[in-house]
Amino acid sequence: MPRFRTAEVTEVLSQRRGLQRLAVRMPDGSTARAYALTELIGDAAVGDHVVLNTTAVDLGLGTGGWHFVHWNTSRDSLDVPGPEHIMKIRYTSLQSDVGTSELAHPEEADRPLSGTPVVVCTVHSQVPLVALGFASGMPGGRLAYVMTDGASLPLAMSDLVASMLERGLLVGSVTAGHAFGGDLEAVTVASALGLAAHVMNADAIVVGMGPGVVGTGTAMGTTAIEAASLLDTAAARGGVPVLCVRASEGDHRSRHAGVSHHIHTALALASAAPLVAPEPAEVADLPGVRCVEPFEVPDPGDLQDAAGLDVTTMGRHHHEDPVFFRAAVAAGVLAATTAADDSGAHD
Repeated sequence: MPRFRTAEVTEVLSQRRGLQRLAVRMPDGSTARAYALTELIGDAAVGDHVVLNTTAVDLGLGTGGWHFVHWNTSRDSLDVPGPEHIMKIRYTSLQSDVGTSELAHPEEADRPLSGTPVVVCTVHSQVPLVALGFASGMPGGRLAYVMTDGASLPLAMSDLVASMLERGLLVGSVTAGHAFGGDLEAVTVASALGLAAHVMNADAIVVGMGPGVVGTGTAMGTTAIEAASLLDTAAARGGVPVLCVRASEGDHRSRHAGVSHHIHTALALASAAPLVAPEPAEVADLPGVRCVEPFEVPDPGDLQDAAGLDVTTMGRHHHEDPVFFRAAVAAGVLAATTAADDSGAHD
């Protein structure tokens, strides 16, 4: 069951589009931190009293010790008109009429991808590494991000996306399903890919969930296996599916050692045969993939240093899990090569 507490805002720690980070004083006098999703509940100010959902922190889950503001009791009402009638987070107390870019760009949403490479990720930390690899392989190329609703629903929660946009590694974002807060909003991943390719004129697309992933330790009980449907959707829309292989030599869990069980399970469920880069080498032995010839992979640490990014996965840096980082960078390079080979697809 959910847990709620009322607290007083003592400091606005930081703020950007869609997100405030707050310091709060709890009823027992202790201090805590909280996220406020301003697209849903508006801004908070010092001295405001807010209702916090404390459930995840109380359970020790992966929010990093932050509560979420459910409502600001210092506000009697909030009226933020949306563009039209399409709701996300439907049938909850936070449902919001975010609209949909399919209605604004119906022809572009439905147009085929015409060979656009679509890199499918299973964890959010792969996305910036794919972007760095893509930029190194296609300087000046246009990469768009489609965020699914497999984990965090608000895109504003991603510091990585904010950093990538700031550095020009992404031309924009599309949030699909119940995910929200992207530059464009889409009801489905299928139309989100069309919007990314034709409204943002992307040379390539990287698609995957936002921060967080739901996992049970069982084969099917993880949101990561959305990769199967993402690969199939990319192929059915006329794109070139590229799988960003999750592999590790730093994860202590046996199911993620080497090539992750998430990848094996997703491939068993997928119909499309994705392109994969031979990183690590055992990727070539995976069933149902098209493994390209080996190629030089830029050093992930050098790419991060040059871009001013510090990417971690499950708290590990590139030198602590080099296989994970190299595999993701390699997927980005492969997408760049594929896009360059198919240049002119959007002409």
